[in-house]
Amino acid sequence: MAIVTTENLSKEYQQGALLVPALREVSLTIEAGEFTALMGPSGSGKTTLLNIIGGLDAPTSGRVVVDGVDLAKVSAAERSRLRLNRLGFVFQAYNLIPVLSAYENAEFVLLLQGRGEAERKKAVLEMLDEVGLKGLGGRRPNELSGGQQQRVAVARAIASQPALVLADEPTANLDSKTGRELIDTMRQLNAERGVTFLFATHDHKVIEQAHRVVRLVDGQVAEDIKR
Repeated sequence: MAIVTTENLSKEYQQGALLVPALREVSLTIEAGEFTALMGPSGSGKTTLLNIIGGLDAPTSGRVVVDGVDLAKVSAAERSRLRLNRLGFVFQAYNLIPVLSAYENAEFVLLLQGRGEAERKKAVLEMLDEVGLKGLGGRRPNELSGGQQQRVAVARAIASQPALVLADEPTANLDSKTGRELIDTMRQLNAERGVTFLFATHDHKVIEQAHRVVRLVDGQVAEDIKR
């Protein structure tokens, strides 16, 4: 089943009097259960593509369908609901709330969804355990290492069982060993829970683990390799 379909997706940004293309007619399908890496040099369009798929930005032309929803045909409020209920996000900079504990950060999306306390507790404790943070739920972000903070971000992204997790350079701020451990954790979640991941990355540790590698060059798909 297709979780994401893009058709002739293009994006241009205005820079002074110039229109600068970021994406050029990108057509792509991401199936449920895939572990896919978008790779390419800086400026190749990876983050732009993730932002459009996540409903955080709009294309200049073309079509994007996420979890059966044509993003151009729904309101901003409906796109927000799709992000809340069906998408998970993992960012390079962790984006944790400093005054909340690891448990509370992981619980945050479930609270926004209006889930009951018992359901939230079960989901959060399971996820913290699965990402290797059992017993650390009471710590705030400044009491955790960078790798541990990113694991909290992964737990937050997955606790609500989204259809798709979008991860933008999730290992960029981590050392090699910690980055490899994080990717192993995500790969395990993909294998055991069937979570669909789409990464934008330069990291060869991510690329080595991916089922599929899509290489972008100058906003176009230059290569699409399935393993």
